[in-house]
Amino acid sequence: MTSLPKALFDRTLAKLEGLEELELVRGEDLFSVMGPDPVGRLEVRTGTKVAKVVTISLVVPQIGMDSHMVFAFSPDDSALPHFTLDSVEAGGNLAFHLDLVPRAELASHLAYVNTVFEPLSPVFERSKEVFGSLRAAIGPRQYAMMSPWMLVNRASEEQFKAFDAFVDDYFAHWSALVESGLPPEVLATLADTDLAARDRANRENLFSPEVDPVWERVTRLVGQETSDRLRAELISNEVAA
Repeated sequence: MTSLPKALFDRTLAKLEGLEELELVRGEDLFSVMGPDPVGRLEVRTGTKVAKVVTISLVVPQIGMDSHMVFAFSPDDSALPHFTLDSVEAGGNLAFHLDLVPRAELASHLAYVNTVFEPLSPVFERSKEVFGSLRAAIGPRQYAMMSPWMLVNRASEEQFKAFDAFVDDYFAHWSALVESGLPPEVLATLADTDLAARDRANRENLFSPEVDPVWERVTRLVGQETSDRLRAELISNEVAA
């Protein structure tokens, strides 16, 4: 029987593959010192509208881990946000993380905020009614690299099932931006931003072991070399060697 986190992950990946044809350029099982069987899976897909999609699954019943992440990256020189979803069950507890990652500083680019993020506000406000204030553990530095519209909560089974609708709403808005692009008048306000350089710096920080303690746990599970390779795939739109 497919777990709730895996079912949501599969459905979201199918949505991405429906947005445009993606080429699977890397697929490898992940192994651990815990035993000979795979403990996870890395897959990397590339496209045009979506430059790169990285999925990482870690499933280790012995320690109660069932974690699935999908990150869809826009092209280097694009102002379109990245789409990210984590769906997790750990130690019997369900949690999720959903966001559109900004490509420009929000406080100084109101037109960008109004176009890319403000349409999500009704969905974001509705989430408070469903999930309450039980936020998942995430540090202030991680918040600084994401968006204020990020949904990151622990959930009961009933709440997790309700989360599907929020993923649909965020994905629908993001995919519409991908299809239409940003209006010229919004792009003009971003002339002060080196989009590729900012994105590289933001992703290096976002996926830094110093900032996100999850990498310490990943390293303990799959080893330093594999952990570094996973991070390399997330930091750059180039396919890691």
